[in-house]
Amino acid sequence: MRFSPRALLVGSALVLLVLGLAVLLLGTGSLPIRPGQVLASLLGQGDSEMVRRIVTRVRLPRVLTALLVGAALGMAGAIFQSVARNPLGSPDVIGFTTGAASGAIVQIILFDAGPLATALAAVLAGLLTALLVVLLTRRTAAGAGYQLVLVGIGVGATLTGLNQLLLVTGDLDQALFAQLWLAGSLNTRTWSHVWPAALGMALVLPLALAYRRELAMLEMGDDCASQLGVAVPRARLLLVLCAVALTAIATAAAGPIAFVALAAPQLARRLTRSAAVPLFCAAWMGAGLLLVADWLSQRLAATAQLPVGLVTGALGGCYLLWLITAQRRG
Repeated sequence: MRFSPRALLVGSALVLLVLGLAVLLLGTGSLPIRPGQVLASLLGQGDSEMVRRIVTRVRLPRVLTALLVGAALGMAGAIFQSVARNPLGSPDVIGFTTGAASGAIVQIILFDAGPLATALAAVLAGLLTALLVVLLTRRTAAGAGYQLVLVGIGVGATLTGLNQLLLVTGDLDQALFAQLWLAGSLNTRTWSHVWPAALGMALVLPLALAYRRELAMLEMGDDCASQLGVAVPRARLLLVLCAVALTAIATAAAGPIAFVALAAPQLARRLTRSAAVPLFCAAWMGAGLLLVADWLSQRLAATAQLPVGLVTGALGGCYLLWLITAQRRG
């Protein structure tokens, strides 16, 4: 294992920053709670039973969901960008998030399903979308680079049209619920959202970390990775499946969340200045970005909390324009 002091410093700083943001969010709401009271409530030592209930039963599941969703999206974006060798290769750009959303919308509009069935449909549809994109990419070109991005954008555009058709033709109440789900929100998150996301992360994370060496070599190109002993087709397939599973887990827990998977890996790579794939730092950067977006969604709204997906989408548009401008200058 190669030791990078700067990467270790950046990773430690991100962990501390995310923990600080989590404490800040646990105290944010209609009833402001001081950080000392938050920590005491988490340790079961608070004086007020009402404060403990608010922190542990209402706000803690929301914050933990944000942490898991942000980390999953950050790591998924790092994998996709490395496999595609393109900074635009994030799941929300290449259509995988849209595919997961399509499964949830079909389940809501056609079958009037509950949260669990909607989450399972989102995961299954995300996997099927990834399979379709990978098969189309293999038939159009040998490499994965820009072909993966272009094919993913085309598939995502097609699925977006299908989603809009379902929303227009569906029942009004169901279409309204589906539209709210499409906005991406952390409101009303409970422990029933936390545990499935945590279980999914526990299953996928070890496999993704086990293939981080192969992921770094794939960035040098298929021929170079193959000469270094990497089984390129198998490694790419497993890594894409890991990234799709992470994206589907995040989408099932909070709906489609834009920008995080696109920006987190790039910001982590710039901070660490490391040639290696920053999976760990990208995960904590994604968690931090989503926590900041959640805090802004609660502070910017005058009467009601904004869906966090709208906030990340607005920030993501600005970031995408900056990224394209920087690439043209380069």
